[in-house]
Amino acid sequence: DVCEQLLAAEQSTYHNTLLALRGFCSLHAQDHPKALQDFQRVIEHDSPHPNSCIKALCGRGLIRISGGSNYLTALDYITACQLKLEETIFTIKSYVPWNQRGLLLKVLQEEGQMMLQKKRYSGGSSVSFQKKQTGLCTFLNLEPSRDAPGVFQLASLLVELDSSDEASRLLCADALYQMGRGEEAHRMLSLALSRNPQRAPVLARLALLQLKRGFVHDGNQLLKRLIRIGDSSCLLPILDIFQDEDRKLLQSHCRWRALAILKGKQEGAAIREAIAHLSFAILAAGGYAEDCLLTRARCYGRLGQMKTAIFDFNAVLKEDPSNVQALSGRGFIHLALRQQKEAVQDLISALKVEAGAVIPAILSLKPEAQGLVTGWLLQHGRAALTELVATKDPKNLPGEETLGDLLPVAKALTKICRAAQHHIFYTDVLMANGEPQEALKHLQEAFGHSPAEDSARARLAVLQLQSRNVAGAAAPLSVLARRDEKDLAFLLNFVDTKQQQHLAQAAAQEGKVLMKSHHHEQALGYLSLAVVASRDSPRYLRRRAACLTHLKKHDKALKDMAKVIQGHGSNSPKTQAGDHCCQGFLLLALAQEEAAVQHYMQALQLDEPLALGTITNCPGREFLTKTFHKIAQCNFEKQRYEEAWKITDCGLKIDKSSELQKLKARLKREASSCSIH
Repeated sequence: DVCEQLLAAEQSTYHNTLLALRGFCSLHAQDHPKALQDFQRVIEHDSPHPNSCIKALCGRGLIRISGGSNYLTALDYITACQLKLEETIFTIKSYVPWNQRGLLLKVLQEEGQMMLQKKRYSGGSSVSFQKKQTGLCTFLNLEPSRDAPGVFQLASLLVELDSSDEASRLLCADALYQMGRGEEAHRMLSLALSRNPQRAPVLARLALLQLKRGFVHDGNQLLKRLIRIGDSSCLLPILDIFQDEDRKLLQSHCRWRALAILKGKQEGAAIREAIAHLSFAILAAGGYAEDCLLTRARCYGRLGQMKTAIFDFNAVLKEDPSNVQALSGRGFIHLALRQQKEAVQDLISALKVEAGAVIPAILSLKPEAQGLVTGWLLQHGRAALTELVATKDPKNLPGEETLGDLLPVAKALTKICRAAQHHIFYTDVLMANGEPQEALKHLQEAFGHSPAEDSARARLAVLQLQSRNVAGAAAPLSVLARRDEKDLAFLLNFVDTKQQQHLAQAAAQEGKVLMKSHHHEQALGYLSLAVVASRDSPRYLRRRAACLTHLKKHDKALKDMAKVIQGHGSNSPKTQAGDHCCQGFLLLALAQEEAAVQHYMQALQLDEPLALGTITNCPGREFLTKTFHKIAQCNFEKQRYEEAWKITDCGLKIDKSSELQKLKARLKREASSCSIH
């Protein structure tokens, strides 16, 4: 009321002062629109009064806080400080209530920090400054300051208001740094450090200033203290304030320091210190520094922090998916974790990009780890190659890229470890890739022109087959057939169908000759080759089963005859009867009497004369009749009368055994109340 009366008087000597006072009265009365109106009239007056303008700016700043316009609040207080710092301090202490002053100081600190970090842009300027350049703007002849000098004035205001507040002193030091007044910033930070020696934000700023001044030793000591505190997060807001050249200086220094540490002691404490320096370097680079991330990942791996190491490798691969060091490094971490699939995938990707860089890295591993790597790569490569070669034309399938991927892997294996299986694998890949001459050349370089290794001789034979030399190929392939039929089947994928037929015929003929001369072991190899080359021809399966029977390998012979019987469809009853007799004999040899009896019964049903002739030769009628009686008796005791009757009836066809006749009579008596037939 007093202000309104004075303003209504004819004399208006203190018009702006009264408007500012009335604005604060309205502000304290929570009438913000009216207060803002008075403050705007003072600020936009054609003949501004500095002290009144300061009050109006401070008042308007408070209103803007309540409206959420913190940035504009900071601009108002910077402008007030530019007019007169002492008057601004007086206004805050006199007109801003104590319960609002804490919020005001916090807002000004945060906004000042963001201005230095360049996180404020011209799009948020005040409405009053978008108007015509009149009033206060004309008087000051400037735009609202968004740079370091303006923030310095704001920080000076905050320090004067609360000299014990460290955040305000740091803001002041940051502003001095950006203004190029490094010595003053250094003195202010040194004073702050003397009051609290363990303050990480102060140590970080001082370390940079010391490095910038060329005091490397002092900078290192400050960084060590910062590492001991363990708060590297304080660097994040500071890095936005640092100039580009100083960030690069910090990055290069921390990287150099980490490498120097790693060249010395390899103890846990030294590695952790190196990790801390590398982390500083990465932060200084803006969060991504390839060499530092790779080095830090390896350090984490040494400390056993595998997941953290993978995180760093992933960060590199996100930016550069074909980075060889990151791929191989992550592969080794998966190796340490025994994650086979992931390790193989990463190492193969790395070998595809640059095998020359990956091979020395694998060779630097311990022998046990090297063996694991080569074993996994060979296992994966062999499985992939087998799947590809099993197709008729792998080069026209989507797997062509996979076949191309296997070449660098196979070649790398021969350089990592000169084991025979690695050279064999590389030869196979070359053959699958349609390079028989290269395959032959490598095979002869690795094993000589007359290989002693069975697998190598077999591959040489396949290459000879491609030159139409069937006779020369059968012998070495028969040796492989006795040792590893799966490998033989894989190799025969490189031979066309017609050649396989010729090979099967030649092998079967040689096997027949060897069996006649009682060289059954050698014959078995040739007959196995015939079976594989003919893709399980029943004729060759029967011959091999006979050979296996001579060698007393009845279980294997049984499997061959089972395949033959499964293929019964177009065979004559006589042929089928003979196969069932053979199967029955093998089952008897393995003491599987009940199953043997069933096969002999089937043979008798199919062709009784042939079956009886075969039984007479082997195992003999009397012997087999006893077996029939035993199985029939067993079924009788279990009250399976119908099955017992069938077995007894078939057994009597073989031989009129008195025991079987007695059992048949008993079956008639026991089953007189029901029909057996």
